[in-house]
Amino acid sequence: MASDSGDGLATLKRCLSVLRDPRNDSEQFAALLLVTKAVRAGEVDAKTRRQIFDAIGFTFPTRLLISQQPPADCPPHTFRALGLTLLACFCTDPQLAGHSQILNKIPTFNDVLLSPCDPDCTSMVDDVYQCLSAILATARGPRALVTKGAVSALCQAYLNGGHGSERALTLLVGLLAVAEAKCWQRDAPQLLAVLTKLSSDFLKAEDMTKFELCEVLPRFIPLSHPLTENSQGSECLCRLYKGLADILGSKLSQSQRDPALKLAASLVQACGAEWIPAGRAGSKFLALLVNLACVEVRLTLEEPDPLEVEGKKEVVTACYVLMEMGIQECLREENPLLENVQKMQLMRIMEEAFGAVIFYLRQVKQEELQDPFIFASVRVLGAWMAEETSSLKQEICELLPFLVDYARKLFKEGSPAESPPQAELVSTEGSALPQDALRFLLPGFCHLTAEDKPRDILIAEGAPALLCEYFLQQWEVLTSKPTAPAPLTSTEMSLQTMCGIFLNLVVTAPDLVRRDKTFSSLMDVLLKSLPLLLPQKHHLVLAANVATLGLMMARILAGSAALQGTQRAKEFFGAAVRFLSQAHVAQADPSSDGLALAVSPAYASAWDDIAELWFLGMQAWAGCVPLLPWLPHTALGARWLQGMAQLLSQVVPTSVDCELVTAFQAVLVELARASQQCRDVILSHQGTEWANLYGMAALEQCLAEQGGASSTADGK
Repeated sequence: MASDSGDGLATLKRCLSVLRDPRNDSEQFAALLLVTKAVRAGEVDAKTRRQIFDAIGFTFPTRLLISQQPPADCPPHTFRALGLTLLACFCTDPQLAGHSQILNKIPTFNDVLLSPCDPDCTSMVDDVYQCLSAILATARGPRALVTKGAVSALCQAYLNGGHGSERALTLLVGLLAVAEAKCWQRDAPQLLAVLTKLSSDFLKAEDMTKFELCEVLPRFIPLSHPLTENSQGSECLCRLYKGLADILGSKLSQSQRDPALKLAASLVQACGAEWIPAGRAGSKFLALLVNLACVEVRLTLEEPDPLEVEGKKEVVTACYVLMEMGIQECLREENPLLENVQKMQLMRIMEEAFGAVIFYLRQVKQEELQDPFIFASVRVLGAWMAEETSSLKQEICELLPFLVDYARKLFKEGSPAESPPQAELVSTEGSALPQDALRFLLPGFCHLTAEDKPRDILIAEGAPALLCEYFLQQWEVLTSKPTAPAPLTSTEMSLQTMCGIFLNLVVTAPDLVRRDKTFSSLMDVLLKSLPLLLPQKHHLVLAANVATLGLMMARILAGSAALQGTQRAKEFFGAAVRFLSQAHVAQADPSSDGLALAVSPAYASAWDDIAELWFLGMQAWAGCVPLLPWLPHTALGARWLQGMAQLLSQVVPTSVDCELVTAFQAVLVELARASQQCRDVILSHQGTEWANLYGMAALEQCLAEQGGASSTADGK
């Protein structure tokens, strides 16, 4: 054997010598045949492969690929086969696999995959798959594969079912793992055809193939390309539902159940609950799915064995996705999938599972904080805290110090953010996503700051300062983006929720606001934010939050230097006047010949979200007037008094409800008391008459008083 090996190596070296300096084509061809034979037989080590490349480079294989004249008595594809074998040999070197000369051959590789494959051509197909696999593993490879048509070719090769078609599927799985959005953007019809075949096979399979497909299918369920938008995608989802219902309705081992739960989670992330049909069967399936997820979470986390948890993190994270869907479906009132009895049962079951999550998080050590599974656990707990405020309250209060500390650490460190082990928590483009734990905790914190005990804990743990820093960061993110109307972003939602948290603190802990410098910094941000936000109508809800929070805080911080008639303060209060004054208009009343008070068209779509803020803002603005002597001048400059007077004079009094009358009167009374000029404006616009008409007794009394009652002249 040793002698044979030595003879083979000597022969190979002679061949390489000939390839470096051939005397004629026939000698070169003979040497090449011997080299490729050795390569195919696996007799060449990495060093020798490099020597082959150094001897012939890329030029010679390229010539072989395009040559149309094979040697006498040889098959027509001989030269092409030799060229592909050499390229496959070179691709075993990662540096060469990512070389532009290899990447430029991708269209040729595609042609080979799509050409009819005779029995004597299978080695060519094998070589192509070897090249493509090597390319995929390089930094530049995935992009090149997508742009040069490899996705379409691989889809067709798999669907054709020819030699090596399973390798085509493996390559597609790998490519989708790192470039899902780009693949679906360019080759959606072809990928949908593959999903159609896979889902059909999944539904029909009665053996272990069904469970093997559970592992593959999640990669073909895109987050970036809604499957429910066309009939072909919807049919795939229907087959997947039926296949999963078959699996989960049977007695399963853990190794069979886990892939099924992961497939269900990937469907939920891509489509919500839309893939589950309405009706008794669908509701029963959904309840079973959430139930199984909760059982899995409890089994894994209630008595955590570190080694066992480590091996179960991926499936437990998938279960978190299913539990989050369970929360949403239990709260869904319009066209619910679940019956009320099922909802109550599931909420009890989920409460036990979330108890296990809390128990697990209380065991976490400092060195484990960067584990993506901890992030996934905090995220799903945040979803529960956002919606369910009555259960597990004591346990959540005990966990709050950990949650605040964890969120602070990730925020301060910017978090290296290893990719978590489940689809939505993983970038579909293969790069790590920053882990923003605070975003998922904010809704829960908003509920908790309305209650004494958890609020005291959050304050003691320094949450207000952290939230202020986070508000600043999120504001920078928002203002760095284009101002064109867009769907509500997580950034904007986070800013709105933080305004809610700060409002809770302003109302329930004014002394904290007064003494903590955090709130002075926040006030500065609010002063500059509102004038920028208000003109952008698609930010109206956020503007309402910022305006109301700023006005409420101004009552407490009225003595601060920032509010002593500075330009920024005047711009803020001027913007607040515009927000408050533009909310209502007079419009034709179909039930009478007159005009009725109505929410202005610009505010109508958002009114349900901002009505309470508007009333609170009116109350807060009125409360600021006696504290900030320059405010009446702002109101006069904005002609707000004239606007209110005109509006109330135009409309039928019965169209203005009591709450609105109270809101208008509060502002009018404070301005009339604070400024003789404001009172004169009201009187000159028949203020006495309409004050009597609307039953504004306090305003009538104020207007009836003599001018000496004014506390300041004009507030200038």
